Amino acid sequence: MPTEQGNAQDPPRPAATGFGRRRALLAAGAVLAAGAGAAADELARGDRTAGRATSGAPPTEAAIPFHGARQAGVTAPQQPATHLLSFNLPRTSGATDRKALRNVLGALTSTLATAAADAPPDPRLQGGGATRLTSLVGIGPALAARLDLNVPASLAELPPFPGDRLDPRRSNGDLLVQLCAADRWTLTVVAELVGRAAHTAGAVPRWTQSGFLPHTAPGTTPRNLFGSKDGTANPDHAAAEQWVWGPPGAHGDGTVLVYRRIRMDVTGFAALSEGRRDRAIGRRAHDGVALSGTSEHDEPDIYAKNPDGSYVIPATAHVRLASPRFDGGARMLRRSYSYDDGPTDRGLLFCAFMRDSAQFTRVQNRLAGRDALTPFLQHRASAVAYVLPGATSAGTLGEQLWT
Repeated sequence: MPTEQGNAQDPPRPAATGFGRRRALLAAGAVLAAGAGAAADELARGDRTAGRATSGAPPTEAAIPFHGARQAGVTAPQQPATHLLSFNLPRTSGATDRKALRNVLGALTSTLATAAADAPPDPRLQGGGATRLTSLVGIGPALAARLDLNVPASLAELPPFPGDRLDPRRSNGDLLVQLCAADRWTLTVVAELVGRAAHTAGAVPRWTQSGFLPHTAPGTTPRNLFGSKDGTANPDHAAAEQWVWGPPGAHGDGTVLVYRRIRMDVTGFAALSEGRRDRAIGRRAHDGVALSGTSEHDEPDIYAKNPDGSYVIPATAHVRLASPRFDGGARMLRRSYSYDDGPTDRGLLFCAFMRDSAQFTRVQNRLAGRDALTPFLQHRASAVAYVLPGATSAGTLGEQLWT
C-alpha cells in the first residue's frame, strides 16, 4: 500500500532470513509506511472533535458517540487496540439475501450503539467508565455486486500482486466490522456481542483478527515492530475530502478500507545495521525524520541528491516509492496496528482508507519490484470493504444501500 502519504501540511538483513530467501515477496513493501499518519481526528466533520491523534485513547472519558454522519471507527482518534471480524451472508435468493442484509445491519447498528453508550447494559462493560468504543461496518465487493447495492462503482477486490501469499480463509468477506477501544477486555466482550447479533440475524463468521498499538505518550507517534515510527503524516481535512471520503452525493460520507495482514521478519530486519535499516525505510529510526529532512513532519524530498548524484532518500527506500508525488498527490488515511499471533507470526495489520482502492493498487504495483523492505515482509491476508456512511440516532447503518 501507499504508506508514505505526505505531510499533513499539504492538505513494521545482512543475514539472509527465511523471508529473504523467498524472492516471491515482491508485494510486501506497500504497507509498512515509515511515515504515514494516524491523525484521523482531523478528518471529522465537526460532529466529533479532537486534537491530532497518534496513539492512545483520548484524554476525556466520555463515551465516543456512535451516531453521526460518518462512522466513528474512521473519524475518532485511533484507539490502542483493535479487533476485526469478517462475516459471510449465505446465498439463497436476491430478495431473501437483501432482507437478511437489512436484518444484519440493523442488528449491528443496535449492538454497536448500545455498547458505545455511556452505560452499556452488559455488566462486563460496567464499572470502568465509558468503553470509549469506536467501530465501523463495511460491505465487501462481492456482496455488493451480488445484491446490486448502491456502492461506489469503483468498489472491487484487489488484483493479485507479485509475492502475495494470501490465506483465503483469513481474507475478504461479505461484511467487515472493525472494533477499536482502549483495552482488550472491551473488545473481547463487544466482539462476542457483535458475533452473536450478526449470527442471529443470518450472517456466518469468516475470520477475526486482533491488533494493538504500543504505549505511547500523547502527541507522539507510535512505532511498529520494526521499531520505526508509523503514523507520522496523514491527510488533513481538506486533503481527506479529496482523497479519503467519497465524492459529494450518496457516497460522500463513506470511504473504502483496504486491509492487509503483513507478516514481518522482525529478527531479520533487526540484523541489519542501523544505517541500512534507515536507508531501507527512508527515515531515521531514532526520531522518524526523513533522510532529507530535519524534523519528523518534514515532507520527504524524494528528489534531493547527494554531491555524488545519488538520492538522499535511496531509490529503493519505502518512503520514496510510496510518495504521493508519484501518484498525482493521492493520499490515504492510515490507521494500522501491530499483531502478534506467535513467535513466527508477528507483523502489521495495514488498515488504510481511501476514496478508491485503485489508489492502493497503483502504489503497491510501484513498490512490488523495488521496495527494500520486500525481503522482510509477507502479505498473508487481504480484504476490501466499502465503509458505510454513519447512522442517525433514529436510523440504521446501510440505509443508502437500497436507493
